[in-house]
Amino acid sequence: MTETKQELKEKVVNVSRVAKVVKGGRTFRFSVLVVVGDENGNVGVGTGKSAEVPEAIKKATDEAKKNLIKVSLVNGTLPHEIVTNFGSSKIILKPAVEGTGVIAGGAVRPVLELAGVKNVTAKTLGSRNSKNVVYATIKALKAMRTPEQVAELRGKTVKEILN
Repeated sequence: MTETKQELKEKVVNVSRVAKVVKGGRTFRFSVLVVVGDENGNVGVGTGKSAEVPEAIKKATDEAKKNLIKVSLVNGTLPHEIVTNFGSSKIILKPAVEGTGVIAGGAVRPVLELAGVKNVTAKTLGSRNSKNVVYATIKALKAMRTPEQVAELRGKTVKEILN
């Protein structure tokens, strides 16, 4: 596990300035959303908040490393289509043929790229809130199952499941 932690790449998805109104005026902090992954099936997401941006990024990166998940991939794409939501954000992920690339916008792209998905089509519906979109994408990737995994769970062979 120590090998994967060294080769993790990180991408800052969103930096927002948030304010807290107190008696003396406003106090500003920065909220950061970071995605980390090894581009080989492991990806994680984290948020951090601090008065300084670099410190917020460090906190978010540390949280993302703690929340790594394993993504099931088949030949550089997803095993099946999936529709999922988080809050009012809805994500549709579809596997694509070799050479298609990552057709995804906004906050979905960094998650899929750092997960190691090479060919996929994605669409965001509903709210475009980057935090909800990223968490919806992670939720979708967690739910991915290959035919081999489903067969093992059901105690059958892959041929029995596909027929």
